[in-house]
Amino acid sequence: MSFTLHGIGASSGIAIGRAHLATPSRVEVAHYVLPENLIDSELDRFEKAVEQTREELRTLRSQIPPHAPAELPAFLDMHMLILDDNMIDEEPKRLIREQRCNAEWALTQQMDALVARFNEIEDAYLRSRQEDVVQVVQRVLKTLVGHPGIAVPQAEAEECVLVSHELTPADMILFKNTKFAAFITDLGGATSHTAILARSLAIPSVMALHQARNLIRDHEWIIVDGREGVVIVDPDETVLEEYRAKQAKWRQATEKLKRLKSSRAVTLDGTTVELYANIELQDDMPAVKEAGAQGIGLFRSEFLFLNRDDLPSEDEQFEAYRAVIEAMEGKPVTIRTLDLGADKQAPWGHTVADNPALGLRAIRLCLAEPKLFETQLRAILRASAFGQTRILIPMLGNFGELRATLQLIDSVKRDLHEQKLKFDEDVQVGGMIEIPAAALLADQFARHLDFLSIGTNDLIQYTLAIDRADDAVAHLYDPLHPAVLSLIRHTIKCGNKAGKPVAVCGEMAGDPRLTRLLLGLGLRHFSMQPASILAVKQQVMRSMISDVNDLARRLLRNTNPDKTSALLDKLNA
Repeated sequence: MSFTLHGIGASSGIAIGRAHLATPSRVEVAHYVLPENLIDSELDRFEKAVEQTREELRTLRSQIPPHAPAELPAFLDMHMLILDDNMIDEEPKRLIREQRCNAEWALTQQMDALVARFNEIEDAYLRSRQEDVVQVVQRVLKTLVGHPGIAVPQAEAEECVLVSHELTPADMILFKNTKFAAFITDLGGATSHTAILARSLAIPSVMALHQARNLIRDHEWIIVDGREGVVIVDPDETVLEEYRAKQAKWRQATEKLKRLKSSRAVTLDGTTVELYANIELQDDMPAVKEAGAQGIGLFRSEFLFLNRDDLPSEDEQFEAYRAVIEAMEGKPVTIRTLDLGADKQAPWGHTVADNPALGLRAIRLCLAEPKLFETQLRAILRASAFGQTRILIPMLGNFGELRATLQLIDSVKRDLHEQKLKFDEDVQVGGMIEIPAAALLADQFARHLDFLSIGTNDLIQYTLAIDRADDAVAHLYDPLHPAVLSLIRHTIKCGNKAGKPVAVCGEMAGDPRLTRLLLGLGLRHFSMQPASILAVKQQVMRSMISDVNDLARRLLRNTNPDKTSALLDKLNA
């Protein structure tokens, strides 16, 4: 039976494919007592499941692409070690023999016992290792009960729509090498980090569908309209034909945009605009080159720290940064220092706070862990010897944080001098404006920094007191709120007055519907996912600054929500 679900469009485009249901993170198992004559066969079933899981991990490790993040093999190696441990490999067999219980129940009991022991450990890092145990056990349980894993054969992946209750940013990094046709999830918001990564893959996605994982069956045909936030399940032939035509039109428009790759981003009245790319990993560089980006405006360095059980070394970070800097061939590369916290949690990190978006994250975490921060700064500065590099400090809120950061950078420079290691003496340091307090004091921050970058995702979240990953309040997340626009305009004016460049690196920069508005607010430096660059460039090339200024001011003064859409439509006419 055909039906339609409505959610939040997270990444534009139209996809048609068969549903692939992501396995729930926890497998529910039954408990039953076995007759004596079935004990040996149950032990054999358990051993085969463990061996099959071991073989799956070996296969996954052998299939890791050459340029995949270094944390992937380390992650799988750790899971193989856990699987080989007697507490997982042998102890459940004792329970099967003594309690005559089924293998699933024995393994679950052993897992619960191990988790209880981990919970007694005071050290947060060691306590967090329980998650690896749970993940390994769940993998074995899925083999025992016959649940499919989340992996899709590469030959079929492009026809699959991944249906999941939730996907974390770490999950999305793992899926970067599997080209699903689309992603849909029950949870999530349009500016969550998961949604941002979906856009970086240029794959249609819809979030906040609530019951999609329960309502959709494996292998059902699905249509995903990422622009409208619509998912059609089991469509009839008429609807399929309609959306195939829309899909063809969308693909044609996407192909036409590629003609703009080598064109300069200049408005009709001669104003030059800089268009930069946001990236997570070195693997994103082909997309950056394909889009013709003028530099990297935001290298989210924290993704080097995810999906692993240890910290990346200074040399590992240095090699990753250098590879991107060299690939840009002299164009600027802006590396944001570690921005963990909120929905990007590393297993070795601090205990998650009740409200992590307001907790120990970004620069607060780095200053609380100076050795961690110093290692990253050393790696960035060493890499700066290989091309134009800029350091970007996230979530600055007060001048004490800025002073401490600049002092640490100076200290690292002195150490590198003593060790006779090369680096760019004049490397620029900028700050992200994503807290209202920082926006209000943008004139002061601009005096002490080389450039500013407005992180509109968090700026909107903090200005409007809305959790951007919570779909229950997603309708209140409004980039056109006059308070938000005022803070953006104020920051740009402060930067211009101080002679310091100001960029927007949040999702507003990559939305073509907002390009003319941002131009009218004075923005001349945009940074976005590579997939958005050509569409934004097209808008720039069709715009007249003299025309957009007046309408942007009207939107800035507007306090009537009913008029907002009409004003935006007029601006884009």
